[in-house]
Amino acid sequence: MPERTSYTQGTPNWVDLPTSNQDAAKAFYAGLFGWTYDDQPMPDGQVYSMAMLGGHTVAAIAQQPPAMAEAGAPPMWNTYLAVDSVDDAAAKAEAAGGKIAMAPFDVMDAGRMAFVMDPSGAPVALWQANQHIGATLVNEPGTINWNELITTDPGVVAFYHDVLGLTTSTMDMGDGPYTLFEADGQMVGGTTPPYAPGTPNHWHVYFGVDDADATAAKATEQGGSVLAPPFDSPVGRMAVIADPQGAVFSIIRQAPQPA
Repeated sequence: MPERTSYTQGTPNWVDLPTSNQDAAKAFYAGLFGWTYDDQPMPDGQVYSMAMLGGHTVAAIAQQPPAMAEAGAPPMWNTYLAVDSVDDAAAKAEAAGGKIAMAPFDVMDAGRMAFVMDPSGAPVALWQANQHIGATLVNEPGTINWNELITTDPGVVAFYHDVLGLTTSTMDMGDGPYTLFEADGQMVGGTTPPYAPGTPNHWHVYFGVDDADATAAKATEQGGSVLAPPFDSPVGRMAVIADPQGAVFSIIRQAPQPA
């Protein structure tokens, strides 16, 4: 269902973008997806801009923390995975060969989170919901439609099984098998090797659109770059885009699902 009130452990439930120019990024995504923003002041003086669509929270954009900016970290969309207990999941992550980049901490009354690096070096956030469950609308145009672990290490799926209980299956994508992550028998994401040499291991975000070609053209008009022009796949028509600050994401017009 597109509207969500909860998430099973291991399901991607939120994405946010720490960026080098928050105002410019907000304007780009507003023009691309029709987002409006609910700006939430944070205790550290930053503003966390919740992206809104049809009264639902769908993503967020923030200014990079100073330490991240000073280190020259590129703007990058973060994927959050739902957990029942972030402290338990973080402990399991370390035991399973991951690294704790940010130990569990409370985000006011929104929830409790941690950042970990999986054994292949891909960063991912773990989110234990309180008042904020994550995105309340998904699988619609302008919202998260898919999250994909792009990694050079196919064996890293064992980490996600040990930490979150995710299982895997495969589907034929025409050019070979594609690995799906499943939580309680429902597919919740996927994993694949990098498409381009030199791509860092990371969780990649797909946003839904009504028209992949028109959205890619609009992204260019607004100062973004089309890294992979629209192409057809068994699951829909998609493209890879970089926003004006360099954050990379994909768009997808999902193929009609069989009844």
